[in-house]
Amino acid sequence: EVQFVESGGGLVQAGGSLRLSCTASGLPFDGYAIGWFRQAPGKERERVSCISSSDGGTYYEESVKDRFTISSDNAKNTVYLQMNSLKPEDTGVYYCAVARGPWEVNYVDFWGQGTQVTVSS
Repeated sequence: EVQFVESGGGLVQAGGSLRLSCTASGLPFDGYAIGWFRQAPGKERERVSCISSSDGGTYYEESVKDRFTISSDNAKNTVYLQMNSLKPEDTGVYYCAVARGPWEVNYVDFWGQGTQVTVSS
């Protein structure tokens, strides 16, 4: 059984920082990307960032480049998303996810339960 443990969401003022963490266990395959999507109220879920379990390669959506940093601790099977210079438009539910294919919603194999991030102006 695949399980996710997510933490780190919360309420922060614009310009502040948060760090999300996600531990995935029970994955039935090797060679995948793990990271986050987010969904704002009334909007579609969108990709944010991911990291490859194979080579550590990373992806960032254009809107978060230079503000967010994804990293992994393989010993703990945990990934982190350091979010700096947060903006109100970063508000949403952040979902940890695992995908073997392209980092797109329709290719996600497993979803975490999500954690709320709220950035006040």
